[in-house]
Amino acid sequence: MGYLKYTQYVYILFAVFFTYDGIVKLNEGDESYPLYFVIAGMAVFMFFFRRRFLNRHNDRNKKQ
Repeated sequence: MGYLKYTQYVYILFAVFFTYDGIVKLNEGDESYPLYFVIAGMAVFMFFFRRRFLNRHNDRNKKQ
């Protein structure tokens, strides 16, 4: 389960990438730019969700 500490940061990388790509699409006039911002928002949500899940899992293991 040690890899779970690091996989949460992949979501931040996805959020940065999709935010950048969304800004590029917005400046180019592409109509699909909202999709990139939605995916970036979901990636940020998943980062905090996974982080909270990992902390809860670690707290449960410490109590046992």
